[in-house]
Amino acid sequence: MRKHRLIATLLVAGGTVVQTRKFKPTNAVGNAFTAVDFFNGWAVDEIAILEISRDRSGVDRFIEIVEELSRRCFVPLSVGGKIEQAEDALRYVRVGADKAVVNTAASDRPELIAEIADAIGRQSLVVSIDARRDESMPSGYRVVVDCARRDTDRDALAWAQEAVERGAGELLVNAVENDGDKRGYDIDLMRIVSGGTRVPLIAMGGVGRWEHLVDGIRLGGADAVAAGNIFHYTEHSTKKAKEFLAAAGLPMRRSSFYKVALPRRPKYRPF
Repeated sequence: MRKHRLIATLLVAGGTVVQTRKFKPTNAVGNAFTAVDFFNGWAVDEIAILEISRDRSGVDRFIEIVEELSRRCFVPLSVGGKIEQAEDALRYVRVGADKAVVNTAASDRPELIAEIADAIGRQSLVVSIDARRDESMPSGYRVVVDCARRDTDRDALAWAQEAVERGAGELLVNAVENDGDKRGYDIDLMRIVSGGTRVPLIAMGGVGRWEHLVDGIRLGGADAVAAGNIFHYTEHSTKKAKEFLAAAGLPMRRSSFYKVALPRRPKYRPF
């Protein structure tokens, strides 16, 4: 039986982990190094870290952070942000990322998807799709890019299908209106995309209660469920989330716990 995954998402701006609401950073919640150590011990299945700063000035520093994190991360690590060419994805993989996540540049130049898939393998490529409700679009959702600052002419379902045909191994789908609102995933969006594509779908955006994770899988058809904000304020949060999912009768990967010895003087420092 196929097992579902629980993914902890870290959004990094200026070297610091931040919370967002409707894709706008609201407050800093710590550094990625500490967060990854906690998630390692709390039995999460995967970790995704996404660089969401407005420009590329911090990319080299972010690469250093990813390299340091990869040495301490005991679960698959997906990395995204500022990927504009295949070489950018390769840089993340070379310093320890298991998967690369691409969004804006793929929408602007769809050929990039195949280029990255050829470079790192389809199974290691995640195409992230951000969308907002728009009844003028065939699916009822319009794709937005640049952290929801720019609308596109793309329909969310049509773009998801094209991304898969071009080489996406997974889709990470987020709804602008739900991001940070704690009202759960946009189930309609998840259902539309999961029902119209043939690769694993990761639901993201809006988790405020553990029940929302269950809904993402049962109602939205997601293969994996991701969250960020909720995990920063609940002790043993991902462990509790996985226990809730399992108690709901969903097949989950067995939790493994790791004791991480924190270095006295870690190389990582936030900006």
